[in-house]
Amino acid sequence: MVMKTPPSGLHARPFGATPDSSSTSSYASSSGLHLKICPGMQMTSLAAGGPQFRWRGETWDGVPSHMCSPTANTFCLEKFCSRLCDFLDINNDDGLPDPARLGKTLAELHRRSQSPTGKFGFHCTAFDGNLPLTTTWDGNWTAFFTRLLRDVYELDVKVNGPWQEMDEAMKTTVEKVIPRLLDALVADGRTIKPTLIHGDLWESNIGTDKNMGAIYIYDACAYYAHHEKELGIWREPEEEFDDRNRLYSIETLLIHSAHVSGHPTRIRALEEMDWLIHKYCQDA
Repeated sequence: MVMKTPPSGLHARPFGATPDSSSTSSYASSSGLHLKICPGMQMTSLAAGGPQFRWRGETWDGVPSHMCSPTANTFCLEKFCSRLCDFLDINNDDGLPDPARLGKTLAELHRRSQSPTGKFGFHCTAFDGNLPLTTTWDGNWTAFFTRLLRDVYELDVKVNGPWQEMDEAMKTTVEKVIPRLLDALVADGRTIKPTLIHGDLWESNIGTDKNMGAIYIYDACAYYAHHEKELGIWREPEEEFDDRNRLYSIETLLIHSAHVSGHPTRIRALEEMDWLIHKYCQDA
């Protein structure tokens, strides 16, 4: 639902960019409140108990100085849901926040978070933009990520159609690359902590408060995951860390491709898979 005129006392003002301005509306008030309205399936994300609502509550417990306060003032009607919270006057004119401070914020969130089930996943379906992710609880990270990536690829195929080369690369990635890279993390008695991640940490979901200079993160696609998954949207080379980062980035590229038909991120996803297959699956 798109509101042509803001509710009484509110004026249109962005709170971080949204992937589809025709589907989500944001308003700010002079009294320091922010109203976000989502239609359709996305409404479950804003609803009390939904991923954005619960993420705000759980991160507020861990890093309250980097979150606008959560609120129970969330209401849903038949076709849309809204959320009311504190308004942040964000300044992105000078570029992204200081990377060292941002990294410290994320590390603090990851370190303090505790999965309520001890597993990977989330209480309800998470949404990346207007597309759902499979975040059913699973105690095995390899199995969780395999299902997540496979289902995201199915979303991409629905939008962009089948592609035999990509189908073959995905099959090899799922059957050989993922187990090779992720099972190694739990070899010899090691464990992976299910960590609460933001899940959609691109530049428009990060900002610096104009008044206090604090770094804030918002508009999450949250779930409990291997903490390195947070960096799948970025790239940092360091031995197999970079290869896992490359693997995690494939899901990010494909969910973007599923949002934007014909976007070159689909080709990039194939290139990343081919690179990993060449390195780890010489017989493929």
